[in-house]
Amino acid sequence: MIRIGVLGCGSVFWGPYMTLIERLVLEGRVTVTAVYDTDVAKRDAAARRLGLVDGPADEVALIGRDDVDLVLVLTSMLEHGRLVRAALIAGKHVLVEKPMATTLEEAAGLLELAAHSPGTLLCAPHILLSPTYRAIHAQVVSGEIGRVVTARARYGWAGPDWGQWFYRKGGGALFDLGVYNVTALCGLLGPARRVTAMTGVAIPDRVVEGSTMPIEVEDNAHVLIDFGDARLAVVTTGFTMQRYRSPAIELYGTTGVLQLLGDDWAPEGYERWRNDRGVWEVVPEVAPLWPWTDGLRHLVDCIETATQPVTRPEHAFHALEIMLAAQAAGADGQAREIRSAFPAPDYSALAEAKSEHRRVHDPRSTL
Repeated sequence: MIRIGVLGCGSVFWGPYMTLIERLVLEGRVTVTAVYDTDVAKRDAAARRLGLVDGPADEVALIGRDDVDLVLVLTSMLEHGRLVRAALIAGKHVLVEKPMATTLEEAAGLLELAAHSPGTLLCAPHILLSPTYRAIHAQVVSGEIGRVVTARARYGWAGPDWGQWFYRKGGGALFDLGVYNVTALCGLLGPARRVTAMTGVAIPDRVVEGSTMPIEVEDNAHVLIDFGDARLAVVTTGFTMQRYRSPAIELYGTTGVLQLLGDDWAPEGYERWRNDRGVWEVVPEVAPLWPWTDGLRHLVDCIETATQPVTRPEHAFHALEIMLAAQAAGADGQAREIRSAFPAPDYSALAEAKSEHRRVHDPRSTL
């Protein structure tokens, strides 16, 4: 059984992560042994829900506990890099919410640690795991719509009225929202070569936690990504969208089109156009209850079966480099070259892990 320590007991924890944790507990695959939050009320509420006593005094104490195998980092973004570093040094498995860090230097250090640590590092977002995304990925790889030459991705909403850190340095719409689209497009089209963007603060003052505050970081962004060979994509994101009715991802190939419906973190099936058929085909969502927290289940699978996750830390680093380049380009209008790369998603490893999980947990197994 994998023993989990949770850092951060805010809204992200109380949503689908808690639901998934409780499901995994019922399956006998995990137990939560410690939780910590700087907000004592949140920490105590989480401890009561999970039946815990004698909680750790701070983040360092939680990471150092002998009864913690996996550290779940759900804190504000500026804390991610520091906490992941400490957990990897301690030899723990780590799942960190997005982004993995807020600077390239810090993120590069995490890649180096992850390459040598006995623990596995998995970085959100986990959108590459959804059945709909995987179906679209398979069709892109097989050339179902020819060669993809242009693409668009979109995710946004009106913005949170809690957590002032969303609107301070180290936060912003790109790190909180655009990261989904950037991760998704790179998973489909491969590493980016060059980035430019227009970014800005469209709503300079917001009421957050009952007080009006000035906004310090972009809440509106359009990012243009060059994937090489005249393959171009745009990401539209921001705390500036009240509602929308449009596909989350549009992929335009030389012989057809694929469109992921809903949001990439909450897909609602997809549409496909092929020139040889001349009609739109609608493929309904096959997993309407798929949770965007599914990375935790995937990491547990990987730990149990000693396999590597589908999404590698290098993919998260690449997404971070793109977002930082977009912020810089938005400030001075200059395009940036992207230097990092990442391995292509390996879904065969996912299939092997599932097969091994079924064998290990099959009550008829002779093991």
